[in-house]
Amino acid sequence: MSAHDDEAPRILVVDDEQVIREILADFLSMEGFVVRTAADGSEALVELSRTHYDLVLSDLKMPKMGGLELLGAIQKHTPNVVTVIMTGFGTVETAIDAMKRGAYDYILKPFKVEEVVHTIRRGLEKQRLRAENIRLKEALSLYKVSEAIASSLSLEQVLATVVDTALNEVDADQVQILLQDGHGGFYERVNIANERLGYDIDELSTLDAQTLLAHFDEDRPLRVHGRDTFAFFQEAPENPEPNSLVVTRLRIRGEIIGFLGAISYTRGRRFDEGQRKLLSIVSNRASAAIENARLYEDLQSTFRQTIRGLASAIDKMDRYTAGHSERVAGYAQVLAIKLGLGEEKQEIVRQSALMHDIGKIGCVMNLNKPGKLSQEEYDVFKKHPDFGRDILEPISFLHPLIPGVHLHHERWDGVGYPLGLKGQEIPIIARIISVADTYDAMTSDRAYRKALPHEVAVSEIERCSGSQFDPDVAHPFVEAIEDHRDEKLAKGEIVPE
Repeated sequence: MSAHDDEAPRILVVDDEQVIREILADFLSMEGFVVRTAADGSEALVELSRTHYDLVLSDLKMPKMGGLELLGAIQKHTPNVVTVIMTGFGTVETAIDAMKRGAYDYILKPFKVEEVVHTIRRGLEKQRLRAENIRLKEALSLYKVSEAIASSLSLEQVLATVVDTALNEVDADQVQILLQDGHGGFYERVNIANERLGYDIDELSTLDAQTLLAHFDEDRPLRVHGRDTFAFFQEAPENPEPNSLVVTRLRIRGEIIGFLGAISYTRGRRFDEGQRKLLSIVSNRASAAIENARLYEDLQSTFRQTIRGLASAIDKMDRYTAGHSERVAGYAQVLAIKLGLGEEKQEIVRQSALMHDIGKIGCVMNLNKPGKLSQEEYDVFKKHPDFGRDILEPISFLHPLIPGVHLHHERWDGVGYPLGLKGQEIPIIARIISVADTYDAMTSDRAYRKALPHEVAVSEIERCSGSQFDPDVAHPFVEAIEDHRDEKLAKGEIVPE
């Protein structure tokens, strides 16, 4: 049995005596092996660079390059090849030394051909068991990879897992992922090289999507070697030349949405059938995950558009509040970054700030009339956080925004509304929005007063730190807003007051 399911085991016989080469070639061919011969170690290395072999049967003492030197080169460049050494009685110790260096076994000259065949079959069986053990490890890795792919709704994470699998489990030197562009074509989404290769990615070949598309008129993934790989690249590769190529389809409901390609440039390293199957299984798992990730991205985009639309609707209720929600969202995001919140939490803060006044839709009154609100009007105004919560409650994907919308008028000292929460009882999202909202309210024009200068607003926030605001939020906000303003001043986006 060979490591390759689709061809007989390949044997390379290396000996400086032509008669021995011919005898071994004849007998081993009759045993069903594919046999080639070489006169010395250097000639053998040339042959090994041209094509794959499962086993090398080599004499120990030869001119130019002997068996030990050949063994060292095989161990370095093609370690999966089984090596058997032939030697005379006087060099048994050297043969044993060769086994310590990685040779599978040795055969004494003069030999019986039956013994040679028996030793070769044992060596190939060991290779088969080793390959089977690798497959078991790959099966475990594949399970872990499948779990990682299935559990992610991030396109970036799905692609990163696929690339990692191709580089480490399939042992690729280069990995390319082409995805459908939505207009009948494909674009290069990922093109990455293994660090060990020693080439920059722009020095390597690029797969041609149209050629691949024309090739995939059957279910079987592509696996080609040597110069046969050239046809599948945009330009004929020069240096380095690909040694082996596996390409699988990414397909959803019969439609090809992309290709996953693994390329080997390493001499003697060809992808086998097991690696093709592994990559095919990964592609099948990844296809569904990529589709889900894209649908999720579309949902997220719709989500963001919905929030923007609602925020715009709130701000258009009164000309004095135009842009208020967007500005509060910007300030809140700057503060969230300053506080070291993760990206996902930052986005929730930003979206919640955009929606923080959604409840004002339920307040049928002019909240920006000149002069002070009456007690009755103020009581209606104080209901907008509850109205905001009630508006968002039926929409499940907006639930993460509710704490910021419902509680942004709570105070650190406990005398805020609607629940009168105190200190750490108030969610961090609400504490952030509270500061950002107050700053924008002070620095924006209202019907009843002109905008306050930045310095006055910052001074007021510092004064109310520990009473209205969480000190660990208010102080970082002052620092963050100063840095934010300095950046805008440097860009000419705002003018000095």
